[in-house]
Amino acid sequence: MCIIIKWSLGVIQVERESPRHGGESVAEVLRAHGIRFIFTLVGGHISPVLVACEKLGIRVVDTRHEATAVFAADAVARLSGTVGVAAVTAGPGLTNTITAVKNAQMAESPVLLIGGAAATLLQGRGALQDIDQMSLFKPLCKFCTSVRRVREIVPTVRKALAIAQSGTPGPVFVEFPIDTLYPYHLVEKEVSPKNIPKGIMGKITAWYLKNHLTNLFAGAWEPRELSPLPVLIPQASDQEVQRCVELVSRAKKPVILLGSQATLPPAPVHDIRKALESLGIPCFLGGMSRGMLGRDSPLHIRQNRGDALKEADLVLLAGTVCDFRLGYGKVLSRRSQIIAVNRDRTQLLKNSDLFWKPTVAIQGDVGSFLLRLSKGLTGHRCPEEWPQSLKDKDRTKETRTERHLNPLSVLYNVDKLMAEDSIIVTDGGDFVGTAAYIMRPRGPLSWLDPGAFGTLGVGGGFALGAKLCRPDAEVWIVYGDGSLGYSVAEFDTFTRHKTPVIALVGNDACWSQISREQVPILGSSVACVLAFTDYHIVAEGYGGKGHLIGREDEVQLGDIVKEAQRECRDGKSVLLNVLIGKSNFRDGSISV
Repeated sequence: MCIIIKWSLGVIQVERESPRHGGESVAEVLRAHGIRFIFTLVGGHISPVLVACEKLGIRVVDTRHEATAVFAADAVARLSGTVGVAAVTAGPGLTNTITAVKNAQMAESPVLLIGGAAATLLQGRGALQDIDQMSLFKPLCKFCTSVRRVREIVPTVRKALAIAQSGTPGPVFVEFPIDTLYPYHLVEKEVSPKNIPKGIMGKITAWYLKNHLTNLFAGAWEPRELSPLPVLIPQASDQEVQRCVELVSRAKKPVILLGSQATLPPAPVHDIRKALESLGIPCFLGGMSRGMLGRDSPLHIRQNRGDALKEADLVLLAGTVCDFRLGYGKVLSRRSQIIAVNRDRTQLLKNSDLFWKPTVAIQGDVGSFLLRLSKGLTGHRCPEEWPQSLKDKDRTKETRTERHLNPLSVLYNVDKLMAEDSIIVTDGGDFVGTAAYIMRPRGPLSWLDPGAFGTLGVGGGFALGAKLCRPDAEVWIVYGDGSLGYSVAEFDTFTRHKTPVIALVGNDACWSQISREQVPILGSSVACVLAFTDYHIVAEGYGGKGHLIGREDEVQLGDIVKEAQRECRDGKSVLLNVLIGKSNFRDGSISV
């Protein structure tokens, strides 16, 4: 049966007998955009989306916490060059994602968050889990909207996916009231009053509800374009590139500070690597750009950044921001010429009114700029003695560091034995900070850290997304024992979805990064002390494998790591519980 609605612009049909639902429209758009995964923690508000995605071949991956679903979507976005997608239920389901969404915003990751909501008629009337969700996400997302009619689903999701990737990438949020996702006959059953009041008010109420339902589904299943909308990416002008070519060609001691934006599409990361190698300029790599030059590149400088910046006569901030990580710009020498390139104008000029001034500031895509800069400097190469002198200082400091890092020699063993296709996920403070100096990513897009927000708890979700994107890769999570507590339950997710990873936990039974300052300044370790917990046994309870590593195991570290790798190849997620306290010993359990 069909109801025909006449509008001023034409005729729109309401197909009352159609079994179709709005979740199918969502899934169709996602498939047309090449989305392969959707991460979720299931809830009745969003069930139609999940079921429709499964039917269309989009893999539905359910996690143990909504934040993990968004973290996993974030990782997929970073590694695949597409939009990562997460779907969560209304109210607390959405509020549980807020930290992860903010992390994606600050990491500039294109993530689509699909959220359930109370029915359109019941919003603001005290329905289950009904809150003002839009107000929560507007400060966090590039685009926020609530779908009000089924026919709006396709154009709205297409628009959201394009906005997520355009300009400076970031998260977008689309709210779906439950009555926009379920079939007409079910929504009609819920909307239609059981006992219509008599009299004029009853007739008005019945007319209003019928009209609302008709408008909700009018034109719902008319054919619509599903293909991706154009993605708008800012680019440097030819004049800006030429100006930079001239500056770089005259520099004797140039330095590149490469940030995460260098890994964004459309420029392929392997082409960017070739461009950097062609330029021959020493590089400091941060965020997602770690690994861009491989494991042992003579151009990758890891130590003494402050000293190098003092000597440099030209600094290229290629997606690097002058925030706390760069001393708000204070580490830059006023004698240096500075080229800054960033998609986001605010980030491009951050703190330039206080501590530094760009010689050239370009709002544009970093990767494309580097390719054009390299092409413009064909035949030119940075004087070799400059990167060589920095690399020599690198080796001196790293040799000195290695002698003093016992008992964390496990990190050296892991770094030595990691597969060449490994992806490293970092989630923690002290132990992770040490790992960042010791462990060397093997290639581009092989390092995942939270980014500028410094969020704890990313480990499980990032590793899940990474393993799904590259199922044949060896995925390592480097955890502190504090950060592990946020996502250790995702070992259950790894087991259920057959996504084996290896977790390396630095267990010192303490929030050491905080304690190190709190104790000498305030004289108390309150709230900093944890326990030497049997995390390896926790992992086994979730279907994984666990190993406890104490000081007496130092000689066999290599064998233990190799065993973990074998177990992972056999389909088991593995947790290596590494005791790094001062007085650790083992007698079958952990004690101090």
